[in-house]
Amino acid sequence: MPSKKVLIVYAHQSSGSFNAAAKDAAVEFLTAQGCTVEVSDLYAMKFKATATAEDIIGDVKNADHFRYAEETKLAWEGGNLCADIMEEQRKLTQADLIIFQFPMYWFTVPAIMKGWMDRVLTLGYAFTHEKRYSQGIFKDKKAMLSFTTGSQESMFSANGINGDMNVTLWPLQNGILHYCGFQVLAPQIFWAPSHVPAEARGTMLEGWRTRMQGLLGENPLTFTPSDCFDGKTGYQLKPEVHAKHAGKEFGLTVGIHLGKALPPNNQMKAGV
Repeated sequence: MPSKKVLIVYAHQSSGSFNAAAKDAAVEFLTAQGCTVEVSDLYAMKFKATATAEDIIGDVKNADHFRYAEETKLAWEGGNLCADIMEEQRKLTQADLIIFQFPMYWFTVPAIMKGWMDRVLTLGYAFTHEKRYSQGIFKDKKAMLSFTTGSQESMFSANGINGDMNVTLWPLQNGILHYCGFQVLAPQIFWAPSHVPAEARGTMLEGWRTRMQGLLGENPLTFTPSDCFDGKTGYQLKPEVHAKHAGKEFGLTVGIHLGKALPPNNQMKAGV
């Protein structure tokens, strides 16, 4: 079997952080397993977060009404994207697994990582109208979020003040990763490491190492397949699919919930 290639997209300012320790543990463990691991350290790279016309080399098609998605698609087709985007696309193209390692900022990824997603996952390269979700361009690749929180796990529960973490994760895991076709592995969440003793943080890292032993063989999270929706009706769930689930207790997913209770842990664990 050929060596698996892993890309870690990493966003933390400090090499002494828990996120750095989680990233280093992944590099060491996956390398020891025979994987080829590459890291995009976004802060060290001073990666540009803003999606602008500067991302295109040469003239744009319509400078008076600049439309980023359309212009970068043309630039990607012509090999005219700027060097930092092309380099990240090279890494992503070669990777079998992408791990996003970050501290959760305001219920999402840090701006510099969101900028990576905005700029690297360009129209044409990462998705098209025809190739998205379960028919997406990256359907043979796996991706996952690995992150720290500032709040305790109980605060991200269905009864907690922050709300259900499954809901928080839906835009990232469905709207970005699954949208581009990735098989999305369950997230690795390190709950409030800055508020626990050093021994507990060590236990968290050991749990991460244990999980990595079988990480590449894990089943992905479940999303509703694209062929369950009818493009002629504005991509609504097909009547026969809706009818099949009408008598069930839970909706299909966090987003496709059919007005029912959300399926427990739909964005947290595979097979639910």
